[in-house]
Amino acid sequence: MRADELKREINKLTVADRLMLIEDVWDDIAKSNSEIPLPEWQKKELDKRLALYEAGEVKTTPLTDVHEALRNKYK
Repeated sequence: MRADELKREINKLTVADRLMLIEDVWDDIAKSNSEIPLPEWQKKELDKRLALYEAGEVKTTPLTDVHEALRNKYK
């Protein structure tokens, strides 16, 4: 099935079914995470950020605070 045909079929689904499909596809992609290439520059950036975090040089925000801020912003 071609991509455009697949999109048409997906659009026939209810929103709830499309969300479930997205979750299934995402879970399937996550299973093969080791197959997704990560460029060397991204690895270096992640290592740098982790080192800063571990050194206590990064300000973090609890997830609950982030969620609350977003909810308030988009009311």
